[in-house]
Amino acid sequence: MQRDTFVVRQSFLQWLHKRSNPGRIVNLCFLIVLVFSTLLTWREVVVLEEAYISSQRNHLDTVASSLDRQLQNSIDRLLLFRQGMHDAIETPLAFEVLQDAVSRFNTVRMLPTWQLAVDKKRTLPINGVSDAFVEKTTLLNRDAERISHEISAALEVGYLLRLASSRAQTEARVIYVSRAGFFLSTDTPDRAGDITARYYNLVTQSWFTQQSERNNRARAVRWFISTPSSWTGDERTITASVPIYFDRYWYGVVAMDFTLSTMQRLLADATEDRTEGEYQLYDTRLNMIATSAHAGSPVNHFDEREAAQIAQAIEHDTGGGIRLGSRFITWERLDHFDGVVLRIHTLHEGVQDDFGSISIVLALLWALFTAMLLISWLVIRRMVSNMYTLQHSLQWQAWHDPLTRLNNRGALFDHAKMLAETCRQQSLPFSVIQIDLDHFKNINDRFGHQAGDKVLSHTAGLIASALRKNDVAGRVGGEEFCVVLPGIGLEEARGVADRIRCRINSKEILVKKSTTLRISASLGVSSADEAGNYDFEQLQSVADVRLYEAKQSGRNRVVWRDQDRK
Repeated sequence: MQRDTFVVRQSFLQWLHKRSNPGRIVNLCFLIVLVFSTLLTWREVVVLEEAYISSQRNHLDTVASSLDRQLQNSIDRLLLFRQGMHDAIETPLAFEVLQDAVSRFNTVRMLPTWQLAVDKKRTLPINGVSDAFVEKTTLLNRDAERISHEISAALEVGYLLRLASSRAQTEARVIYVSRAGFFLSTDTPDRAGDITARYYNLVTQSWFTQQSERNNRARAVRWFISTPSSWTGDERTITASVPIYFDRYWYGVVAMDFTLSTMQRLLADATEDRTEGEYQLYDTRLNMIATSAHAGSPVNHFDEREAAQIAQAIEHDTGGGIRLGSRFITWERLDHFDGVVLRIHTLHEGVQDDFGSISIVLALLWALFTAMLLISWLVIRRMVSNMYTLQHSLQWQAWHDPLTRLNNRGALFDHAKMLAETCRQQSLPFSVIQIDLDHFKNINDRFGHQAGDKVLSHTAGLIASALRKNDVAGRVGGEEFCVVLPGIGLEEARGVADRIRCRINSKEILVKKSTTLRISASLGVSSADEAGNYDFEQLQSVADVRLYEAKQSGRNRVVWRDQDRK
């Protein structure tokens, strides 16, 4: 606790000394003026930025609404097909042609593949597989009590799908896939041999398997990106699907396929009048589906870190904005598509619009004012700095050893006496370490005084690196150093001395080309807590005696108490 108090007091005195520096007062005055001018400019920038963000959000909201409206028509038809299937299962029409179709099913259900067609010009044919195929998997089920109503309903809905396929401008295909082993599609296969492979492909797609009661309890519209297949022209498709349930029984799935080129066209239609910024359509996993960038124009891509930032932002809100480097990204979730629309506005585009022009004017005004302020500050600061540089240089030369950059003998004694008196007044421990390099004369004799200077300089750095901020080290003789440790007792000072000894002995010094040298030092330690004596010169004398005891005992060691006390 006492040591902490000492450190705080020393830090306060140092701060007080720096605070009284006129140069710092000049800096503070100009800094205050600069801060206030910057804050005023920044306030205008914040207002401008809020207006810019609002403008970007409005642009994106318009595009998102337009795209949503285009997709809404398709989703409404999808839900209409589901409702039609539900109603047809609940109340089958008593048409003889439908009943005949159900009867024909009972005669062909055992065949590997079969097709029921009532009127190919009015309704879509049903394509199916055998009972044996259905029985191979638990996902499929040909319920004997429900199959007749489902086939009749499928033929009725086939009429609606036929109408949809003749008028469709958006979706590439509408299809109903039954768990009972059949399907009907607006792109009905021409060859019966394709039916088995095609049905298997359909019931293994995610948009079918993920519509079970367990995976879609809400029975809502789900979106999926389908893998390319020969049935879709080897093109990836975006599929919207919805399950058919009646009386708590899952009959099958109604699905709509949208090609990527179709989604590209829809996005292009939605952004037709928007020339600034690039709009991109993504699914929930941030896979790009479409972009408004023209052919040949560069497309904005995001690396993994940027994609993670966007995903995290999207996760917490349905719309918003985020700045990524020189790009500003706004996003908006769509109501009728399980995805998000992004608008990427680059710095280059931002500079060219009205907000960019105003920002440039503000920046130039602030820069002009700041330049004038800095010129004034430099003139005044230079005059004060020259005076203090000269004073500091003279003071440093008077207090420090030019070779080791440690305190010289006079400065060390002055600092040590003041620290000793402070420790005495506060009843704190006070210790002194005396250091002498071993066989230093041999180094000068063998390698010259230039090598000796390198050793002294390197040793001084090692000593300084082992000390605390408030400890004082100095060179008191040729190869002799002294360390003052305020607030540290004898035992702890012994540890510091041993740490210094180890550092000196563990380093090899390059004294000349291809020649390194490992040196050692002998150290003596004394402390005021041994006899209650805070006289620095006497403590140094005691440490010096112990230093020579260390040399006589074999060098490269620390002696921290008298021989008769060991």
